[in-house]
Amino acid sequence: MSSKATPPYSWTRASRPASTISGASLSPRTDLDPTTLAVLKGSLEQITDEMDSAYATAAFSPIISDALDRASGIYDGASGEVIAQGSTGLPIFIGVMQFTVQAVTSVLDLEPGDVCIVNDPFTGGTHLMDVKLVAPYHGPDGEVLFYLANTGHWPDIGGMSPGGITSTATETYQEGVRVPPMLLCRGGVVNEELIELLLANIRGKPSDRRGDLAAQLAALRLGAARLDELVNRFGVDLLRAAVGEMNQRAEALMRERIRAIPDGTYSAIDYMDNDGITDEPFAVDLDIVVSDGTMTFDFSRCREEVDGPMNCPISSTMTACLIGLKHIFPDIPVNGGCLRPLEFRVPEGSFLNPTFPKPVAACTTEAPQRIIDNIFTALADVVPNPVPAPCFSTGSLHAITGRDAEGYTFTFFASTGGGYGGSVRHDGLINGATTISVALTPGLELQEQRFPLRYRRYAIRENSEGPGVHRGGPGTEISIEFLADRGKVSVMGDRAKFGAPGAKGGGSGAPADHSLVLGGVEWRPPMGAKAENVPLRRGDILHLRTPGGGGWGPAQDRDRAAVGRDIERGYITAARAWTEYGLM
Repeated sequence: MSSKATPPYSWTRASRPASTISGASLSPRTDLDPTTLAVLKGSLEQITDEMDSAYATAAFSPIISDALDRASGIYDGASGEVIAQGSTGLPIFIGVMQFTVQAVTSVLDLEPGDVCIVNDPFTGGTHLMDVKLVAPYHGPDGEVLFYLANTGHWPDIGGMSPGGITSTATETYQEGVRVPPMLLCRGGVVNEELIELLLANIRGKPSDRRGDLAAQLAALRLGAARLDELVNRFGVDLLRAAVGEMNQRAEALMRERIRAIPDGTYSAIDYMDNDGITDEPFAVDLDIVVSDGTMTFDFSRCREEVDGPMNCPISSTMTACLIGLKHIFPDIPVNGGCLRPLEFRVPEGSFLNPTFPKPVAACTTEAPQRIIDNIFTALADVVPNPVPAPCFSTGSLHAITGRDAEGYTFTFFASTGGGYGGSVRHDGLINGATTISVALTPGLELQEQRFPLRYRRYAIRENSEGPGVHRGGPGTEISIEFLADRGKVSVMGDRAKFGAPGAKGGGSGAPADHSLVLGGVEWRPPMGAKAENVPLRRGDILHLRTPGGGGWGPAQDRDRAAVGRDIERGYITAARAWTEYGLM
């Protein structure tokens, strides 16, 4: 360990005098009335919102600062269960970080000033690019009251393909640097040797990654300072009582919502194109068993782990189930209590619960979204809130790399939106974020300023919607020109064979359709939505056409004026209005 703690990485909470949180200075309250509970709940959530905002504001990478591919949370010091999360953080990270915190604390005893770094998918994680920090928050008596944790998507993590987009990987070793739970900071002193080791295996400017890491640590430090204020104002006992009450209420509300569903088994199935290695489809097969306030997600019929990176760690699989329910029951707060009525049957060694060292690079954007679609389909007829038809449900992750003017290897990384499914009330959203996130496409002008790229096109994809009474949202069409001399591009997605199916007689959305123009010649990836390390030269173009959402209800019954508006806005052509909607 280095004895040197450079200022950007300072973790010592120097602003926390012991007297401000000593028992003598507090006048602990014990009256947990509804108003106080609401104030404490809102305060904890506000802390995580501030952490998210601080992280994004200070981060160097556009995927974090502009696309907001990050999240922050507060977790219980005894159980590791989630207590609060930022409203703009990625939902897939919030649930997963509960499993991360629990895994970290099972192997490390974190002391004041310690910060753990981890990205291991098999230690309650997602893919390797999602770097997580976990720090303890100690109370006046030295007991760990909470854990603060955050996740940020680093644009590169090493491995055989820039950006971690390794669609042909057969082992996680090929996907990048795997970091088990390790102390990044010990007693406020940063382990510079560990940072240097990571930076030596990651593409890009070391200063950029140092900036992202400094922002991530600063967000944790801000969270700790805000918790100091909360403890000082209300006291430990009242805060603990509030957390317990929040959990109990969330559990009771979740059970109430589940009991409103008739007991029984509800099933749905969807298909992945391939695993990136063998061009054969495989099923995401789900049974949802409802019984007296408990809901079991049974994936027993899913196939064994696949050779390529379409496997999904168990932590991501379980979190996807929670996100699906949160879409259906948006009033349920996300904390440890809401998870208690949920049970999971996911056989070890299946592609939704793979064993080390199977590759998992696509685990945040592909299988989890199909799980959410299946939950929508399975429960659509038995829940009171309107449930959409399946969505575009693929990240269309793409990374472009080359040499910048300073001789560093740059890595541009982004995901792309698509169409949501129509529902009984509305047409599907256009260019929506993936259903497991709220991540955005970084600003085009910012990307063109940072990287040798030019956007030739960013538009709604015509005729890609799923026809219906309420049509699915059209997909998105993007064209990016490469402006450096030499480079490479990788793409990792799905739904190139199986477009989002419709519901109640609605039509399917168009599948993904990606291609490249290399030296003036169009080339389509053999695996559909997956390609890896394709050489680029100046002037080559990447075309991404993302899927549309499924339609709801028979298209022939769609309002004629609505069809006319779709033509005027360029969503569909007049010819499609005739063939799909019968508009003369």
